[in-house]
Amino acid sequence: MSAPSQPQKSTYDVIVIGAGIQGSFTAYHLAQRHKDTLLLEQFLLPHSRGSSHGQSRIIRSAYPQEYYSRMMPDSFRLWQQLEAETSTTLYRQTGLVLLGPPGEPELEACRRSLGVDEVLDAAALAQRFPGFHLQAGQVAVLDSTAGVLFADRALRAVQEVFHRHGGTLRDGEKVLHIEPGATVTVTTTAGVYKAPRLIITAGAWTGAFVEQLGLRLPLQPLRINVCYWREKQPGSAGLGSVSPCFLTLGLSQAPHGIYGLPSIEYPGLMKVCHHHGSPTDPEKRDQAPSSAPRPDIALLSSFISSYLPGLETQPAVVETCLYTNTPDEDFILDRHPKFSNIVIGAGFSGHGFKLAPVVGRLLCELSLGEEPSHNMAHFAITRFPGVLGAAQ
Repeated sequence: MSAPSQPQKSTYDVIVIGAGIQGSFTAYHLAQRHKDTLLLEQFLLPHSRGSSHGQSRIIRSAYPQEYYSRMMPDSFRLWQQLEAETSTTLYRQTGLVLLGPPGEPELEACRRSLGVDEVLDAAALAQRFPGFHLQAGQVAVLDSTAGVLFADRALRAVQEVFHRHGGTLRDGEKVLHIEPGATVTVTTTAGVYKAPRLIITAGAWTGAFVEQLGLRLPLQPLRINVCYWREKQPGSAGLGSVSPCFLTLGLSQAPHGIYGLPSIEYPGLMKVCHHHGSPTDPEKRDQAPSSAPRPDIALLSSFISSYLPGLETQPAVVETCLYTNTPDEDFILDRHPKFSNIVIGAGFSGHGFKLAPVVGRLLCELSLGEEPSHNMAHFAITRFPGVLGAAQ
């Protein structure tokens, strides 16, 4: 961050809007390519207003979509590189149990992506992980590579390396206006900045920014309840800090999926969440009344009583987070269709954190006109009808 006494520099090689995990990794890769990069964040850091805060996220090799599973070896390698660069532990290997009906297409796709043959039935799962109770006829697949990323620590680490490579991070500066052109002009609450390249990674605020630029993206911010559940008898549920993460696929009672992480943030509390939430305005996410109905918590309580009987059925702690979803829950990583020097990274749909090192590199490559290191077809803006028309 620039010291207040220094003259404020106004011209950069690249400007990145949004210093969450995606924008921070984008800026990190740009700085490592010796690009003079400005990273702008509207809130004072650290903050809990977006999608990158909190202590933990799941990282896994298993993905139903082949295009994500192909990215994961790169992602693991880049996380390990960041650990080495900062002498910080950012990952704990716990394994991940994928739960679902036998033959469920996404579960089978995950099993194939892992290259494993073993499928655990209820008895085998209970023997290996006593806290989990599968229902009759259901099965589990184990991703032994998976684990927990320490999210807050990771965000600080990537920003530290960005700063070390000469990057400028200015927080507490809200972007007010973007003027496109061969040189893009970005006006904030504290200054005016210019660069030949702009990258927008503003999470739930991205839709409003790109509307300024004539682009209407189908981005839906969701307010997610992040729930922590207490063990009935401390240490007895088999769900402590050494237990695996889990993820449901294809369960009728959880159409959007349920996921859980071992008790790391709060000792004795397991993080179990519904992978869905209620539509929200990111400016008003903290204004939801406490008396508002919370059907997701009722759904989670029912799931816990059946599958995790060692936990209390009411959450001990409820926090909030934002997802920004696309209709197909695939990312948007693309150039603006009219202004090719403006790149957009958005719609991470609640599963982007683990892939941030690769996403940041792809956005960096797009901005610099390099050949992307992964196939970008699934992330194109043009997959959404009507978007290009709105940009003309």
